[in-house]
Amino acid sequence: MSLFKRLLGKKTTSDPNPDDPGHSKYFPENGLPVDEKFTRKFSKNGGKFLYCENWEEIEQAFDNILLENDWYEQDVWCMDDSLEEKFQGYNLKFNKTDDPCFAFSRCESLVAANGAILLCSNQIKEKKLNELPTNIVVFATTSQLVETISEGLRLIKSKSDKFIPSNITTIQDFESDEEKDFMSYGSSTKNLYLLLLEDL
Repeated sequence: MSLFKRLLGKKTTSDPNPDDPGHSKYFPENGLPVDEKFTRKFSKNGGKFLYCENWEEIEQAFDNILLENDWYEQDVWCMDDSLEEKFQGYNLKFNKTDDPCFAFSRCESLVAANGAILLCSNQIKEKKLNELPTNIVVFATTSQLVETISEGLRLIKSKSDKFIPSNITTIQDFESDEEKDFMSYGSSTKNLYLLLLEDL
């Protein structure tokens, strides 16, 4: 069953109740599928989540983001030529300017344990998180969902034939005061949109 259908379905009795005195935020949410766990944590962190079942929905969601923020004909920081090619028809100025309106990127993994986006030099080169624009749009697929940061790091290592990418970090602070871990060192609060395409 797809993530979208599960999210819109009825709530099950096995779902954890945060108001339950026996429930703690430090205990894992046992029994939740990885996609549902990620969605809950990501939304709790303040991220804006847009689930899409096909490419037409991705294009519509992206157009809505631009419309909502008045980002048409603006400078966009994007280091991914394939993303630039796929999203050509929006009157955006894809360049490496020092003062872009927003960053547009892929990611390595979506980490369910803390609702974070795992990035590395493949996406952001050597930029630190606080050097990226405040506004970020990330394009990802459901096959990139992982349970933990460790699992995400293993995937990065397994995909790297000659060398492991540098500048591995996570974004998990989206206008919230949630606790940070060592992977979010040097980060600053971001206004983050996630375009998530179903590919499983």
